[in-house]
Amino acid sequence: MLLKSLIAFLGLCCTATIGLSSMAHAQSSSSEPALNAKQQSIIPIAAFTAKGDVEKLKTALAEGLQDGMTVNEIREVLVQMYAYTGFPRSLTGLNTFIALLDERKAQGIHDEVGKDATPLSDTANIREIGTANQTAVIGRPASGRVYEFAPVIDTFLKEHLFGDIFSRDVLTFQERELATVSALASLPAEAQLRSHLNCCLVVGLSEDQMKAFVSVLETKVGKAEANLAKKGLDTVLQSRMQAK
Repeated sequence: MLLKSLIAFLGLCCTATIGLSSMAHAQSSSSEPALNAKQQSIIPIAAFTAKGDVEKLKTALAEGLQDGMTVNEIREVLVQMYAYTGFPRSLTGLNTFIALLDERKAQGIHDEVGKDATPLSDTANIREIGTANQTAVIGRPASGRVYEFAPVIDTFLKEHLFGDIFSRDVLTFQERELATVSALASLPAEAQLRSHLNCCLVVGLSEDQMKAFVSVLETKVGKAEANLAKKGLDTVLQSRMQAK
């Protein structure tokens, strides 16, 4: 009888231990960040490039390197920014990054360069590639009065932004869209921000990840930028819910 009681007691202890272990694992999983280190690093880099804030950008660039971003990944963010913030901001960002890399090299710090973009084939049709990329990012073929009013902007978007730039596989579509919405929230450009927040969801970023984006924006960039992004995200989520 005593033996049976002891076995039963040990069984209860094992069950409790397994239960606690499962709970701990669940809590550990739920505490994992919605955005990984690279995704989080992209946000302030793009934001401060858009703002032209050299000192804060330099800090964000250093943190990006420390968080594991390669030189080519950061450079790609800075290059992409010219399509949304203009050549002056992009060139300022690139020059800031060059100066930082020179400083780190002088200090004996070796930064991983990382892979470069895979070249397109000589027979690639950049218009077709760009159109396919654009459709994949926005979730439908692009249309609107602006393209009818200024057809050349449609050409620039398809052939250059979504063709030349988005075809460079140094960054994923998700990473490029995080950079884009960060820049648009920081300019600010409210209508385009809403459009690209929707694009973030189209390319596979989750609602939780986009809420994490707003949180990172508030912590590392500013409350005004985060409030604008939250307002836009709320509008986009409500619109998507109504469309179901």
